[in-house]
Parts: sequence; C-alpha cells; structure tokens
Amino acid sequence: MTLFGLVHGGWHGSWAWDLVVPELAARGQRSVAVDLPAHDPAAGAAEYAAAVGTAVAGARSDVVLVGHSLAGLTLPVIASRRPVRHLVYLAAMLPDPGRSVDERTAAGDRQTRRGLGRHLVAHADGSSSWKQAAAVGVLYPDSPSERAAAAAARLRPQHWRITAETTPLTAWPEVPSTYVLCIDDQVVDPDWARRAVPALLGVQPMELPGDHSPFLARPAELADLLVDLLG
Repeated sequence: MTLFGLVHGGWHGSWAWDLVVPELAARGQRSVAVDLPAHDPAAGAAEYAAAVGTAVAGARSDVVLVGHSLAGLTLPVIASRRPVRHLVYLAAMLPDPGRSVDERTAAGDRQTRRGLGRHLVAHADGSSSWKQAAAVGVLYPDSPSERAAAAAARLRPQHWRITAETTPLTAWPEVPSTYVLCIDDQVVDPDWARRAVPALLGVQPMELPGDHSPFLARPAELADLLVDLLG
C-alpha cells in the first residue's frame, strides 16, 4: 500500500497535517507526518532529508512525498537518495542545482512575495518567527478564524541554513512530479510558479483555489487531489 510522507513547510511542524491524515485514512491511505529540525541552525536540506528518510524507512518504493512551501527544497534531495513513487510540491519553493535560494533571489529569481519580511520577527540567533496576527491573515485567510488562530499560535522559529546553502541536489531525480499552485497564495508567488515549474520540473502546475495552506483550509479537497494522483 502507498505511504504518503507529509512534509511541512517553514515555521510549522508535523501538526500541520493533522486534518489531512484522517482524510487520507478515510480514503484507505496510509500517511506519516514528518517533523523537520527547523529549530537547529546547523540543519539544511541534507538534515531535513535525513529526517524524512527515517520517517518513511519502513516503506520501500511505494512512497509519495508531499512537501509544502519550504519543504520543496528538500523533496528532490530525498528522491535522489531513496526510491520514491511520486513527488508532490504543494505551494512549494524549488531548488536549483549549483545555487542557493539566497543567490537566486539576489539575482532576481525571487520565489516568495515581496514584503513578506515585514510580517516576521528576526531573532538574534538568525531565526525568524511570525507575528501571530499577520500569520492568520497571510498564511491562513481561508481557514475558520478559530482554526487559523490555533495554527498561528503553534508556529515556531525557523532557521535559514536551507536557503543560504548551495543545495546538495546535483541533478533532478527522475521521479514523476506534480506541482500544486495555490491561486491566492500570499507567500510563494503564483506567477513565479507558472514561469519556473515548467522549466525546472518539466510539468505544468495544477492550480488549486485558495491560500497558501490548503492542509488547514481544504483538507478533504487536498486529500482527494493526492489520492487522485495515484491514478
């Protein structure tokens, strides 16, 4: 049976998938939500990939990895190290072999919306965290207010070696991939995704209505989409 490995984005934790896991189970699918070492300033894509690899170690090749937002920088690294059936990039950033995200941004290849930093608090240790009210309005505008507030309260500081380092990915793995673009995303720029996804992944992005966080606002719809990808 297929195992869905659910990989959260920046500032989040495995709890981000709490509404999706039972939806997948109701559709007869197994899943595991991974907790990444975002608290560790020394952790980059290799360390994130190791955490995911450990979580799905019991499965063989029938693994579908779903990476949200920042997790898109890790997904192809995992697939270059172990068998994976399918990669699903959900409102995700993408790496580029030989360069860092920061280098690309400085060169004009910006993946996220301009002005995102004004919603964040920078910490002396190099991490950042969200202002809670801003998180509700930017990350979760489509979710019920109580659900959005509860999620915003659980966000944690995020360290940034993963964007400063040159990606450990040396070549794109030959694994079927799907990119899901969120039309009203206020974090990862949908226009960037429409341009970059065909060039980097060789596929056209699927377009999903709504905000950056369908795992919170549309868990049933997201589960249907993931199961449909199994064909």
